[in-house]
Amino acid sequence: MRFTIKVWRQKGPESKGALKEYKVKDISDDMSFLEMIDVLNNQLIESGDDPIAFDHDCREGICGMCSMYINGRAHGPGEGITTCQLHMRSFQDGDTIYIEPWRAKAFPIVKDLVVDRSAFDRIIESGGFVSVNTSGNTQDANALPIPKDDADNAFDAATCIGCGACVATCKNASAMLFVSAKVSQLALLPQGQVERKDRVINMVKQMDDEGFGNCSNTGACEVECPKGISLENIARMNREFLAASVSSKD
Repeated sequence: MRFTIKVWRQKGPESKGALKEYKVKDISDDMSFLEMIDVLNNQLIESGDDPIAFDHDCREGICGMCSMYINGRAHGPGEGITTCQLHMRSFQDGDTIYIEPWRAKAFPIVKDLVVDRSAFDRIIESGGFVSVNTSGNTQDANALPIPKDDADNAFDAATCIGCGACVATCKNASAMLFVSAKVSQLALLPQGQVERKDRVINMVKQMDDEGFGNCSNTGACEVECPKGISLENIARMNREFLAASVSSKD
């Protein structure tokens, strides 16, 4: 297969970027999208050009690093997959493919397709943790009864990989789906009760301080999330935030 690739090239955060066109050929339909970029990068290196910078790590759909906009969709065509799980058979021979980085004020571009997602790290640092007894007298997890519905919902929320597709897809660049998943994951479990009220207050404040937009219930985030994180988590976070806010005023 052969393709025309139009990819965003930007030398640095302060540089002016633009789409640049390349031709790539001899691409197997079994290749992943990232393997295709590797082939293109080898081609660029051999011709003396600067290879395309992009984030990648595990290539197993669990690290969230392979964040890029492909033909106007976060992680490209298909549902429930990350970019590293996208295969070239999803495209037609001769297609023109547009590749861009996430677009959000809180995700500034570092270079080419690489964006700074450390805002997510700071949100987690503000409250995404639990008090754990590590003295050697820890309680066995099986001794803590948890309703199955709560356990299932917490597990579903915990599948969020923090890739940022929700932010890139949202017209407001909102991080509500990401933050609500992290809040729900811990609020539903006994281990998360100690910091429960402070957690949601602090994480929402940090989210706002980072410059993310607000949720307007468009639902695009849930559709494009590679792990199918539900909008129900946003509703739960809003309830948690309201309850914590009222409690803090008492």
